[in-house]
Amino acid sequence: MEKYRHIVIEGPIGVGKTSLAQRLAEHLNAGLLLEHPEENPFLLRFYQEMERYALPTQLFFLFQRFNQLRELAQIDLFSKVTVADFLLDKDPLFARLTLNDDELHLYQQIYATLSPQAPRPDLVIYLQAETETLVERVKRRGVEFERPISESYLAMVADGYNRFFYHYTGTPVLIVNSERLNFVERPADFELLMERVVGMRGQREFFNLGE
Repeated sequence: MEKYRHIVIEGPIGVGKTSLAQRLAEHLNAGLLLEHPEENPFLLRFYQEMERYALPTQLFFLFQRFNQLRELAQIDLFSKVTVADFLLDKDPLFARLTLNDDELHLYQQIYATLSPQAPRPDLVIYLQAETETLVERVKRRGVEFERPISESYLAMVADGYNRFFYHYTGTPVLIVNSERLNFVERPADFELLMERVVGMRGQREFFNLGE
């Protein structure tokens, strides 16, 4: 694991990226960098009225993510391993899903200014799951601001992630089918994942249980 100083866990809403990031940071005695969606004052209203609140919601998240990464770089990213549950490069996929043309143009101008200043990770672990699984997991965790999320929106987000990572070449990516895996409650699953991470040789590899 010595070559991985900045590891990102990514995936759609409800896939379990934060739980895995916490578990991995504990395992590696690493720093932990988490998104804080509960701090976004527009998020609940966005899920209720997406068209009206898409732009302020998106811009808040963009600045929040960028500021977290900038602070990380300022304290010397390489002094300690860091595990994060977000990748700044994926931010535009939400913008393309929710913003109208004029809003998207404004967003892209701001993103183009900020993104080159953010440090890139050494490895991305991308968690996949079926829409039905995401819906069940979101309902199970019972976060108040997530209650209005529709199944159609989760399906759209999951498809957006698949399209994004199909083309993504920024860093090495381990694509993980998380349908039958539980990295927090089943230590054997977590150990299998670690074996795949340590054994990575290419820029893109896949992990399905049983392979």
